[in-house]
Amino acid sequence: MKKVFKWIGIVLGSLIGLLLVTVAVLYFMGSARLNKTYDIPPDNIAIPTDAASLELGKHRVETMCLGCHTEDLGGMVGWFVSEQIGYVDSSNLTSGEGGIASTYTDEDFVRAIRHGVNKEGKPTFMIAVTATYHINDRDLGAIIAYLRTVPPVDRQTKPKYFSPFAKVLLAAGAFGQLPAEAVDHTTRPPAPEPGVTVEFGKYLIDINDCRVCHGAELNGGPFPDPTIQLITPNLTPGGELSAWSEEDFIQTLRTGVTPGGHQLSEYMPWQEKSRLTDDELKAMYLYLQSLPKLEQATGQ
Repeated sequence: MKKVFKWIGIVLGSLIGLLLVTVAVLYFMGSARLNKTYDIPPDNIAIPTDAASLELGKHRVETMCLGCHTEDLGGMVGWFVSEQIGYVDSSNLTSGEGGIASTYTDEDFVRAIRHGVNKEGKPTFMIAVTATYHINDRDLGAIIAYLRTVPPVDRQTKPKYFSPFAKVLLAAGAFGQLPAEAVDHTTRPPAPEPGVTVEFGKYLIDINDCRVCHGAELNGGPFPDPTIQLITPNLTPGGELSAWSEEDFIQTLRTGVTPGGHQLSEYMPWQEKSRLTDDELKAMYLYLQSLPKLEQATGQ
């Protein structure tokens, strides 16, 4: 009997040792991904100075950036907070104290917005990079030009922090790819002409975070923040939008209330999207109506 207990002890000890080694390996793998340095060649985007371009940049910023970086673009303290996973502030985009505009070159801004890396070449945790990667050169140049003109905001934000547990989960695949891992750093996004067209509607859907929350195929699914239990709705003709008119779609994004009287989720940034022009919303609606009819995704 003593030999049996001895062998049980040896087996359990070996299993525990193997588990600890596995956890340690995953921890170092996760840390390596978070600290990887990306060498991104310059995109050499022209930064305009004319009034029309600055107005375009302002429009894009107001419809895409305020939800995470706040109305004054001074960044959000506690943008993501989880005792188990970590802590992330959104960046202060201005030239004020704590802002990145005073130290970022134009190319640094390009790398952050399009490629998901900071000025040191390290990955950011800006999940919208999978959307902002699609911003074409003209719009991106206009955005950077506008950011140079916004009033400075003094707001200190803290560096991002991820717990050892989060690093293990990252290496194990629980969070999928980091934004810098998910985008193609070797190609330029297409630049369709603005207008009420399917092509321009797709462009606007791609740059406005729609796929980040509603899934790559836009048929909904689990909310990207794992700490929030929410299934986002299906935007294809397989969902509720199939019964909406163009006017219904525009009014929903203008008011935050669906044709059926349902208030949109607090996580849907309709206040930002309400600033899109009628033609932009019409193009987005046209594109969504052109999609294949898909079932609601649930992640199950």
